[in-house]
Parts: sequence; structure tokens; C-alpha cells
Amino acid sequence: MFTSGWLQMRFLYVFLFLVLSGSALLAQTADTSNKDKVVIENTSTFISIQTDSGIVQKFLLNVRIKHGDSYMYCDSAYLYSKTNNLEAFSNVRIDQPGGTEAKSDYMRYTSKTKVAYMKGNVSLTDGKGKLNCEELTYSLSDKNGTYTQGGTLQNDATTVSSNTGFYNVRSKDSRFVGDVIVSDPQFNIRSQDLTYNTETKIIEFFAPSVITDTDKSVLRTSRGTYDSKNKIAHTVGRSSVLHGSEYIEADTLRYNKLSGYNYAAGQVVAIDTAHHSTLYCGLAEYYQKSGKLWATIKPVLKQMNNKDSLFIRADTFYSAPIFKRDTLKKAKAPVVAKKKDSKEKQKKSPQPAILPEVIEDTTAAFDTSAPRFYIGYHHVLIFSDSMQGRCDSISYMQTDSTIRMMYSPVIWSHKSQITGDTIIMRLDSSRLKRLFVPNNAFVVSQSGPAKAKMFDQIQGKTLVANFVNNAITDITVWPNAESIYFSKDDKNYYLGVNQAQGEKVKLFFKDQKLQRILYIQEAKQTMTPLTKINISTTRLSRFQWLEDKRPKSREELFE
Repeated sequence: MFTSGWLQMRFLYVFLFLVLSGSALLAQTADTSNKDKVVIENTSTFISIQTDSGIVQKFLLNVRIKHGDSYMYCDSAYLYSKTNNLEAFSNVRIDQPGGTEAKSDYMRYTSKTKVAYMKGNVSLTDGKGKLNCEELTYSLSDKNGTYTQGGTLQNDATTVSSNTGFYNVRSKDSRFVGDVIVSDPQFNIRSQDLTYNTETKIIEFFAPSVITDTDKSVLRTSRGTYDSKNKIAHTVGRSSVLHGSEYIEADTLRYNKLSGYNYAAGQVVAIDTAHHSTLYCGLAEYYQKSGKLWATIKPVLKQMNNKDSLFIRADTFYSAPIFKRDTLKKAKAPVVAKKKDSKEKQKKSPQPAILPEVIEDTTAAFDTSAPRFYIGYHHVLIFSDSMQGRCDSISYMQTDSTIRMMYSPVIWSHKSQITGDTIIMRLDSSRLKRLFVPNNAFVVSQSGPAKAKMFDQIQGKTLVANFVNNAITDITVWPNAESIYFSKDDKNYYLGVNQAQGEKVKLFFKDQKLQRILYIQEAKQTMTPLTKINISTTRLSRFQWLEDKRPKSREELFE
């Protein structure tokens, strides 16, 4: 009797349990019109358990769950009736309209916020870009996934990994923070903070970042964008590009690899490490394929040799590489914008070609180590510790370190001043080695104190001057040489004024002072005591003393 009664009671308990469970399940699945409810559409087995916090239903095998327009699949799941939340285990998958799919080993889902916490072999994809990580918080309504324990986004051939980040499947935007690495067959990026759009393939930087291209060009920036599809970079804030031996830095950079056009603005510094030159300016445009460069807004070129530096300032600089002569053709010199008052100067004395030796190769690949030429247009200033200059236009060739100064050129070296129609200088890097004036040469040196206005002078058609350590050693002038020289005795007392005319004359200097004058061919000479001459009118026909136009410091070139 006892056994029979106990079996009856057990049967009744099981029957009531199944009825209650089935009623709860039917209530859950029947209310499909309520979008806030999580609906179990398919399962092989379920168990319902009454707890203090409400009924917990367990579903096993081939579980399919619907919430709104999203479907979830797993091997087993717990549904908490009171909160309408869900836990899913093994082979978890979320499918959404548009091809969005998320997978993991485990998921905890909050129906009210439509947020899923996924863990273990997590992946999120829109059918094209795919995010992989170990932990992911995914919003089904926003289609936005966030990870904090490291993750990797794969999009075509591009892979992005970081410590933390998020990926929005709908907008295709993603953000990566902490030890970010972007790998692509065409480039590599290292950063601490960037965004990436898998559709436009545009990367935006918010922290120090380094982009290395296949040609080993290196772009460094902390703020800007890089269009990886079209190979275009646009940076704001201090940024730089290194390509071979050429380095450029500026406040704003635009870099187009396909066209080779580069734009730099704001405190631009362009360094040529192969030839020890630096160009400073406010704006520069650089064509990487041809190597051509335009620099404006107070550009200054610095040529350096050890501790010696030569600075050249102009309104505009144009520069391009110099190629070998064989298999090449001569390049046309860029058109120089002439000033209105320069026409008269051109009529009086024709100027030599600006680029007599420039050869341009239009087919060969540009070698960044190739020597360059520079042309400076208008208001040119030159400064070094031992030499200063001024003219309207200038050219500089790195092949033989030759400088050509045109239109009213003036050179000062210590107490000496040299002028002519054109001045050509040969440098040993930044040190002056030789100077040549082909026409209307004139040399003047101050003799005695400035207030005495006594000047040693020499003029002729052509002049050649030699220098050692930037100091004049000798000057030769010919033909039609004329000179005025204030002669001194052994005790450095003035004897008088020596005036001479001849075919050829040579001047010798010591300690930057005129030591003696030697007429190589027969000359007419006169010596006049100082008491019998008017010093202020003792001048040659080309006399001009331009000390007030002489650059006094390198800072003057940067003003």
C-alpha cells in the first residue's frame, strides 16, 4: 500500500511539472507579436525549473532563438523568464539582416538593451570584413562590437590588430587603440590610436603613427588621414616623410604616392642627407617621380660642411635632380619672371644661361641620391661666417658646387666687396674656393677707419679670385685694369694714393687685407700725396660701396 501510494504521488508530481513547463513554454513561444520577448523557435529538449528569481528554462540541441529581426543559434541555452535574458553555450551564432554574423563559444544576452557579451573564439563579420577576438560586447541594434582583450580585423588583404577596439558593421567604421598594427602587402602601419573604414579603406590617426610603404617611404604623423585605396595621405600637425636620402617635415603634409605629388606647408624643413643640404620655407610642392621641388614663403637653402654652413635666401626656389649626360637630353630652364626694371640691365649686358649644364632624364627612375640644382628667384641673400652676398637671381649646382649670381650681384668677404654683371663662385662644399666675374668686374676694400672713407679699388672686364678657408688670397683682373691704392710704408703709415692703368693686374691679400698690387704688363702709374688729393672724390668709374645692404647675420635671412 505504501509503495503504491508513493508511486501515485510521484506520477502526479511529474504530470504537474510537465503541464506547468509546457504552459510556460507555450506562453513564451505563442507571444511572437511582442518584439521585446525572446522567442524559442526550435529545440529538441527543454527543462523548466522554478527558482526564487523566477522560472529558468533550459533548451538543448538545435536551439534557434528569435529576438526582433535577429536569429540566434546554439547547442544549449538558458532563458530567464523574469528578465527575458539569455545565456547560450557552444556553437553560438547570431544572424542579422544584411549578412551580419557573429560567432562565439559562449554568449550572455540582455534583451532589453539588445546587447550580447560573447566569449571564446569570437568573430563578427558583414560578409566582407571580419573581426576576431576572445571577448566581444556586441550591440544588435547598432551592429557595433567592442573588445578590450585584443582583437584583429581582416578586410581583403588588410589586417588590423590592437589591444582594444570596436567595429561597426553598419557604418563599416572601426577604431583601434593600443599597440595598433596594420599589415597590408602595400604598406604597414604602427600606431596607438586610429580609425579604419573597411569600405572606403580610409585610415584616420589620433596618436603618433608610422606608415611604411613598399618603396620604404616612411610617413610619421599624429593627426591626419591615409587613403590606403588611392595611396593619399593628408596630415595636420607636425608630420614628416622620409624617402631614401630625402626627408621633409611640416605642419601640414599631403602625400600622393600614385601621382608622386607632395605638398608641405607651415615651417617646412626639407633635408637632403646625401648632399648635406637643408631647405627651410613656408610652402613646398614636391614631385617625387621627377624629383622637382618648388619652395615659396621665404625659403632658405642651407649647405653644410662639417661646422661651416652657407645660407641662401630667395623669394622662390626651384630644384630638380641632375642626371648623367649620356642617353639624355638637355632640359629647358624654367622661365624666370623678370622685374620691370630688369629690361634695361639685360640690354646693357646679356646674361649667361641659368642652367648651361642641366640634363633631365624623362625615362629613368629617379634616384634620390642624385645631385640637385637649385634656382632662387628675386631678393636673394647669401650668408656665411666669412662671406655674404646679394643679387636678384641665383643658381646652385651640387655636381660641382657652383653658384651663379645674376642681376646686380654683390659679394662681401671680410672688408672686401666684389660686384659685376654676373658672379660665379666655385665652392668646396660650403667654403668658397674660387670666384669669377666675366664682365664689369669691380673690387673695393676699405682702407683705414670707416669715417675716413678711403677705399682701395680695382676694376676691369674680367676678374678671378682665389680663396683659402673662405679668405681671399689673390685677385686677377684683366683687361683694361684700373686701380686706386692707398699705399703704406713698413710702419703702416700712409704714403699717398697710387693710381694705375694697365692690361692685367694681380692683387695679393694677407689677413684679409690688401697687401700689394702687381701689374703683370706695363702700366701707367702715378703716386699722389694725401695732402694733394680729395679723398672723397678719389673713385673709379664703377665705384659703389654697398655695406648697408650687406646681410649682418643668418637670422636676417629667416626674418
